[in-house]
Amino acid sequence: MFGFSDDNKRYHTLNYYNRRKFGKKLYKAAIDAGLGCPNRDGSKGNGGCIFCAGGSGYFTNRANGDIYQSVTKQISAERERILKKHPDSGITAYFQAGSNTYTDADTLRKMLCAAMSQNVDAIAIATRADCIDEERLTVLRECSLPLTVELGLQTANDDTASLINRCHSFKDFLHGYRLIKDAGIRVCVHIINGLPKEDKKDMLNTARILGQLEPDAVKIHLLHVIEGTALADIYRRGEYLPMTKEDYISIVVSQLEYLPPRCVIERLTGDGDKRTLIAPLWSRDKISVLGGIDLLMARLDTYQGRNFTKEDINANTDL
Repeated sequence: MFGFSDDNKRYHTLNYYNRRKFGKKLYKAAIDAGLGCPNRDGSKGNGGCIFCAGGSGYFTNRANGDIYQSVTKQISAERERILKKHPDSGITAYFQAGSNTYTDADTLRKMLCAAMSQNVDAIAIATRADCIDEERLTVLRECSLPLTVELGLQTANDDTASLINRCHSFKDFLHGYRLIKDAGIRVCVHIINGLPKEDKKDMLNTARILGQLEPDAVKIHLLHVIEGTALADIYRRGEYLPMTKEDYISIVVSQLEYLPPRCVIERLTGDGDKRTLIAPLWSRDKISVLGGIDLLMARLDTYQGRNFTKEDINANTDL
């Protein structure tokens, strides 16, 4: 039996973590604070990453007018939606769309204060590592609720990062990551499988390096080809081939083996907007993907952290 599980899961699920920390299951209230991204407005780059369809907020309602009022209104609507289906659950206010520390300190403070005023259990704020500095950390430290900062790494390979127009390096990521960790704030890191030109070795190396950093949590995503993105054009020209379901499942299982057991796995595959999803179409069946991961882990008799060791960290990284 895997040590951080009370069912058949062989990895540290978010549900397991939340039930022990909060005593109940938590659902995320998705918020769009109307913020942009330095990789879209010319500060770092233009157009965003090649897979970006506007900041991962297609199921949120973009903020309008006063930021405090907009955030409280969005959380209120989300609470009604969540509690109608799950009346005994808790709620995480999730600033999901855009880079949510890419703003001035006063606006960031208003966002967090609005969330804290809504009787939620926790707050999560998604951003880029190059949008973290001491001024923003000062505001984040003021949060009186359990706070998670979610950072998009996507890949530890700088060649791939350049290819996808990420506009920051692994060194940039590491700087922001360490600032947050040193501030005592929980960190969840996002990675993406199936990026152009990456093979199994690249994807496993990202997981290995990430495991060495010992993040509090990780989200593993599949690269989706979404209508209206630069990646969609590349795909239609025949210059990109999405992952197969079998390869994705196999690689995720191997990645989990490199992540420390205490690291919470908050996601094992992402959600592409089904209205604009071009490929891979198998990703629409998330239950099948998650079930396939469980089955393969059981068949291989493996578990999260199987290949994670402190000795491996000391011997093989110069981070």
